[in-house]
Amino acid sequence: MSDKSILEHITTLVAEEHELRSAPAASDSTATRLRHVEEQLDQCWDLLRQRRAKREFGDDPADAKVRDARTVEGYVG
Repeated sequence: MSDKSILEHITTLVAEEHELRSAPAASDSTATRLRHVEEQLDQCWDLLRQRRAKREFGDDPADAKVRDARTVEGYVG
């Protein structure tokens, strides 16, 4: 997966997130989907940051791995 394809996926997820947030009267399934989209966005941004850091320090960006949502969502900063 390239940085470009990750960014394209982020763009798609952001569009879906906006759509879900602007939907009238959110149902349980909409709220569940929104949480899933938010988790996926966080995972994509994390993967992109990993790839950029690896590249910056001379490592292979292809070695970056998608971390599980629980790990990414649990960051404290």
